[in-house]
Amino acid sequence: MIQDRKVALVTGASRGIGAAIAGKLAQDGFSMVINYKNSSESAGTLAHSINESGGQSLAIRADVANSGEVVKMVGEVIERFGRIDVLVNNAGVVRDTLVQNMTEDDWDEVIDTNLKGVFICSKAVLKIMRKQRWGRIVNISSIVGQQGRRGQANYAAAKAGVIAFSKSLALELAPWQVTVNVVVPGYTETGMTGGLPERAKAKILEQIPLGRPCSPEDIAKMVSCLVSQDAGYISAQVFNVDCRVV
Repeated sequence: MIQDRKVALVTGASRGIGAAIAGKLAQDGFSMVINYKNSSESAGTLAHSINESGGQSLAIRADVANSGEVVKMVGEVIERFGRIDVLVNNAGVVRDTLVQNMTEDDWDEVIDTNLKGVFICSKAVLKIMRKQRWGRIVNISSIVGQQGRRGQANYAAAKAGVIAFSKSLALELAPWQVTVNVVVPGYTETGMTGGLPERAKAKILEQIPLGRPCSPEDIAKMVSCLVSQDAGYISAQVFNVDCRVV
C-alpha cells in the first residue's frame, strides 16, 4: 500500500471542473483517485498525465448514484492507498426542460446523481475519516441552487439540497475534525455550459464585472484552499466563486 501522502477522491473527475480539481490537488501533493462513469478515455488520460508528472493517480469507474458501486470503489482506494483524506463530490448531470414537460425520469436522474450521489459517496468515506480523525469533504453546488433558473427545476432542487445536506453533515462530523464545505461556481466555461446559445452567453457575460466567465481552474483553487491543512477551522460554509453582485 502507498501511504506516504494524503489521498483525494474526486467524483466526475474525467473532464471540466472535476478534472481541474484533480489536477490541482495532484500538484498539491495528493494521491488522486479519478472517478468517472462514462468517460473512461478522458479519465485514463488524466491519470496517466498525473503519473507521468511524478504524482500518484488511479482512475476508477463507478456510478455515484449506485451505493454498491461506490462501496466497491472506496474499497479499491483503501486497498491501493490505505486511506482517504479528501472527498470532492463533483459528479453531476443536467436534464433541462420546463416543469410542464419534465418527466419523472428527468427528475429522478438529476436528483439521484447530483444529490443522492453526494449522500452515498459521503457516507461511504465517513467511517474512514472518523477513524483517521481528519478529513475534508467539499461538495460542488451551483448558483442555480441559490437563485433558481427557468428550465432547471430538477437541477436547482438538487444543488440547493447539496447545500443543506453539507451544513447538516458538517455538524455531525465536527467532533472528528472532519470539515464539510460547499463551493458554488458562478457561470463557468465547461462542456455542460458549452451548449448554451451564443446570445445567452453574451447576456451572462454582460453581468460579469471582471469581463470573463469563471474557469474550472478558478474552482480548483478554491477547493485546494478548503482541503488544505490550514483550513481546519472552516466548516459548514458556502463559498461562491463568482464576482457578480446578486
